[in-house]
Amino acid sequence: MGRKKKQEETKEGAPEWMATYGDMVTLLLCFFVLLFSMSSVDAQKFQSIVQSFSGSLGFLEGGKTLSEEQYIDRGLKDDKSTNERKELENFSNLEKEIKKYLKDNKLDQDVKVVNENSGLLLSFQDNVLFSSGKAELKSKSKTTLRYISELLNKEEFNNKFISIEGHTDNDPIKYSSKYPTNWELSVGRSSNVVRFLVEETGINPERISASGYSEYHPVVPNTSNENKAKNRRVDILIQKN
Repeated sequence: MGRKKKQEETKEGAPEWMATYGDMVTLLLCFFVLLFSMSSVDAQKFQSIVQSFSGSLGFLEGGKTLSEEQYIDRGLKDDKSTNERKELENFSNLEKEIKKYLKDNKLDQDVKVVNENSGLLLSFQDNVLFSSGKAELKSKSKTTLRYISELLNKEEFNNKFISIEGHTDNDPIKYSSKYPTNWELSVGRSSNVVRFLVEETGINPERISASGYSEYHPVVPNTSNENKAKNRRVDILIQKN
């Protein structure tokens, strides 16, 4: 009679390899939790992405791929806050209003309006505001400055800082004891614009400044009379937040 083979014992519980597998999964989970904790989640973007997987793709319940109120690219591309978007809109409207005024009054060739990242720049050729070699405002120019001041005193802009900058060409001053160099002339012109805006139009003096740069910030080289005329200017910068 042959010997019976000893019946193999069956161990209870999960196989031994499951312990190693469980440790690996736990470590992976900790790794992704760490990555998540180090990142920032934009709720609007996350909601838009979730909505894009809804409905037609079959991942989540629902009958529509996108909600009726929002679009996926709006959630992904719109990184600006509500205040920033409103400010950009206000500055865009201000640019249009000033350009229209300048065109209606045939000043669009002598005053440039540029909507920059730092703010709205109004660059006046010196002949618009002043006579040659002088810093006293022309009577006609005050009408334009009053109009601009009315816009800047509106609620949308009454907290914006205004920087006035005077610039000249590189020609030396002649026959003037009041302005011996271009430094005095550039500062005198910007100061007189500031004084007019503050004293005559009610601009808050705490939100405005005057500076003069003489010939040292040209927009083009001083190589011709036409270029020199472009460099003789007064810049008004309405700064964005």
